[in-house]
Amino acid sequence: MRLTTLSPDVTQAGVPAEWEPHEACWLAFPSHEELWEDRLDAVRQEFVELCRAIADLDPKTGKRRGERLEILVLDEAGKAEARSLLGDLFPRFHIIPFGDIWLRDIGAIFQVQPDKTLAAIRFNFNGWGEKYILSGDLEVAGKMSGILDVPQIYFPYTLEGGAVEIDGEGTALTTRECLLNPNRNPQATEAELEKVLRSAFGVRKVLWLNRGLLNDHTDGHIDTIARFVAPGTVLCMEPQTSDDPNAEVLAEIAKDLSQMTDACGRQLDIKLIPSPGKICDRDGQIMPASYLNFYIANTTVVVPTYGSKYDAQAVEAIGQFFPNRRTVGCPAKNILLGGGAFHCITQQQPIIKA
Repeated sequence: MRLTTLSPDVTQAGVPAEWEPHEACWLAFPSHEELWEDRLDAVRQEFVELCRAIADLDPKTGKRRGERLEILVLDEAGKAEARSLLGDLFPRFHIIPFGDIWLRDIGAIFQVQPDKTLAAIRFNFNGWGEKYILSGDLEVAGKMSGILDVPQIYFPYTLEGGAVEIDGEGTALTTRECLLNPNRNPQATEAELEKVLRSAFGVRKVLWLNRGLLNDHTDGHIDTIARFVAPGTVLCMEPQTSDDPNAEVLAEIAKDLSQMTDACGRQLDIKLIPSPGKICDRDGQIMPASYLNFYIANTTVVVPTYGSKYDAQAVEAIGQFFPNRRTVGCPAKNILLGGGAFHCITQQQPIIKA
């Protein structure tokens, strides 16, 4: 494995949009009883439903129509447990220590180089602003690139994968609450971080929103508040009731995006889907629930649902933007207890085209 450290001024190729074809999807099998406590079995059940939707087995032949699953497990016992639940999906298992399942934030981000080869991007990771420091998380990205034997490109800045959303045509979305937070990059300026994003993700223009959802311990990750579904088209959520805890911020996000143009000079086309509304844990605490934390797989789009009366409406609304994929709603409220949903626990590996 080759390690390269880049300054923000170095321009590489880019990270493809998520709707481009994938070779595989990387995930980490829920394993830590001390974190999930009595919800671990329920979290595993939701994880398995997500994996089944991504693998998308043909009901007639049993063959996988979707992308390959690359699943991290802690040890041989964890591998056996995961295989008992997922073995018919033809996954590949990798014994790699990890702190928890949030692979988009702790894992490698895959970049396609100018010579059409794959590289793995790695940033600093500090537990979402030093909130959750878990053993193993810092090493996951490097070990993923080692498994694939691809170059590892290191950027000496703190950034999680869920903090950046790209359209594949030169535009990135992010938030000031996250990237400019003193708990991430206290000395970095907005202009400096834009250079980092241009170099790492291959974008020409960075669009900044201000803040994210209530009680989001990621400090405003973009993948819960605004998602590209095509170049120039962004999905946002719209509150359905007056007691939606994010009503004010959702209105601000839609308004701000409607005034922005992308790297190609197009005014963004903002499309609205329902917000799930007020979703609480069993202690009555408001959770950062978002339908936008969906994962775009090769043959499906997997949308997290939370037992809200707007679940079916949101799944149908998102499906309209992916006519060539099957859009599936899967329960995610137990996974959300850890702070995120399906997009947070997946990382796509793009297909390298000759």
